[in-house]
Amino acid sequence: MLCNMSTTEHTGSRATQISRVLEVSAGLRDQLSSFSCEEPVTHVYAPLRYAWQSHRSYVEKFAGGRRPVVLVGMNPGPFGMAQTGVPFGDVSMVRDWMGIEAVVDPVAGTHPKRPILGFSCPRSEVSGSRLWGWARDRFARAEDFFERAFVVNYCPLLFVEDSGRNRTPDKLLASERERLFVACDGALRTLLQVLQPRTLVGVGGFAAKRCGGLVGDAYGEVVTLLHPSPASPKANRGWAKAADQVLGPLLGA
Repeated sequence: MLCNMSTTEHTGSRATQISRVLEVSAGLRDQLSSFSCEEPVTHVYAPLRYAWQSHRSYVEKFAGGRRPVVLVGMNPGPFGMAQTGVPFGDVSMVRDWMGIEAVVDPVAGTHPKRPILGFSCPRSEVSGSRLWGWARDRFARAEDFFERAFVVNYCPLLFVEDSGRNRTPDKLLASERERLFVACDGALRTLLQVLQPRTLVGVGGFAAKRCGGLVGDAYGEVVTLLHPSPASPKANRGWAKAADQVLGPLLGA
């Protein structure tokens, strides 16, 4: 029984889980290492490769132990995970609230409108500042939030068009989506087997749909949370209130 587990056993179990989560991330990173797209996508960013140190720190610090809730985002934002390697990873939230900062490797051939500056990026990722800001305001310490939940992204790649505009995974060509979804579905399925959540929260309709297609009722329920993107008029009218309604009961916030 869990209540009789020794400190050594608990520590070993935690370390094993962290190791397995890192294995899933590294495996997906390597599986998609040569992923490319046709126009209008001209650049594909892989933060699990160049920002691996900070991603690893995120997993090592917060992924140990079962979490009743796992939030699943879509893919990196240009000023969030693309810079820090952390899902929804607005620089100030990752550095100042989570206490994570690491060297991000130089990236050659980036889009001139989307440079990789790592933790020196001066721009805020609105989606990340909203999501992590909500967590900070209700769980003052990051550790208190992560005792209840963990946050991942379905797809680890950022797709940038020639104009500098993001292209979301659901808007890729059918052949590209098929290759991408096979890899990401497999990684998410394995990750959920490791984390064993009771509830999955799809951050946005796309993520909720991918979760629902994978697990059905295996984890109790899949619920949808309004995406915090500034492109969403509903989110701009009060995303925190929507998060309170969905996440509050699940996390005891």
